[in-house]
Amino acid sequence: MIVGVPKEVKDDEYRVAITPAGVRELTAHGHTVLVERGAGGGSSIPDEDFVRTGAMIIAEPEGIWAESDMILGVKEPVGEEYPWLGLHKGQVLFTYLHLAASRSCTDALLAAQNTAIAYETVRLPDGSLPLLTPMSEVAGRMAPFMGAHHLMRPAGGRGTLVCGVPGVECAKIVILGAGVAGMAAATLAVGMHANVYILDRNLERLRQVDHHFRGALETVASSAHAIEETCSDADLVIGAVLVVGARAPTLVPDELVARMPTGSVLVDISVDQGGCFESTRPTTHSKPTFEVEGSIFYCVANMPGAVPHSSTYALVNATLPYTLEIADRGWRDAVQADPALALGVNVVEGAVVCEPVAESHGLAFTALESLL
Repeated sequence: MIVGVPKEVKDDEYRVAITPAGVRELTAHGHTVLVERGAGGGSSIPDEDFVRTGAMIIAEPEGIWAESDMILGVKEPVGEEYPWLGLHKGQVLFTYLHLAASRSCTDALLAAQNTAIAYETVRLPDGSLPLLTPMSEVAGRMAPFMGAHHLMRPAGGRGTLVCGVPGVECAKIVILGAGVAGMAAATLAVGMHANVYILDRNLERLRQVDHHFRGALETVASSAHAIEETCSDADLVIGAVLVVGARAPTLVPDELVARMPTGSVLVDISVDQGGCFESTRPTTHSKPTFEVEGSIFYCVANMPGAVPHSSTYALVNATLPYTLEIADRGWRDAVQADPALALGVNVVEGAVVCEPVAESHGLAFTALESLL
């Protein structure tokens, strides 16, 4: 199989979908790897490192899309890439897609008549998301740092030091969601000596969180009332809610934001799935924030892209076994052999095979099994 790795073109996205070690594994299995010139530069991986392990460097992205049987990506295709989606018939796109939050990308993939497999919906029998987990860990660990920075007065915040000092209160941090991202955020927030509250609807999960942190934070059963009570006086709110494959629910309305302290900060890790704050809209690392009702919203849609060297290696560590499955077997045999990977398939030859995506856009749903 010819595996292509184009350079990411989304604003401020510096990650790359393969590492030199990944190239070596693919070529050892007899596959050809095409990497766009400079694709690894943002992750501090020079072209020479890819060549040394067997990759071919291609100058133009169009050549990558036209020649490759499978495209490996980090983020979903953007508008300038849509014309390239249909250049290679039967091509597989393997990347983060978050289609429930993007009708335009969904339509472009349907028009291309190819197969799109989303990292974020590959799901193991225990419900875990092996390809989303590493980036959720990165984003979760970044969230308290980003919040702490924007709480500083020069960044627009209310001038609060998260950890406080003797005789002065530390910041109150509220985390919505106790999944992978929420737990990662809590770990850093507790380590920063903040006053931390974490909310989730799953009581068993809250018991696990309480045991894990040994009482170092407060666990709260999530409800509209509980969210209002905890967020109304919070310095920092971190949205870490995930409904697999579907749009995130809106948990924090603007009316509640208006009651929060002026200069408070809200970080929405869920922005890729539409966000869990009413006024969430995607931002970039170049322009990461905007103001809502006197509070600062940080809604960068690719948070791990700010630490691309770490993120790239964490991502490829997780994706490479699945990449090899698809390359070695072909996508049809690979998904029939691996139910977790089958759940990652979102679009096949003009049909939506991921039910939450179909529901989000009012599109017809087709069962994957009927197309295999």
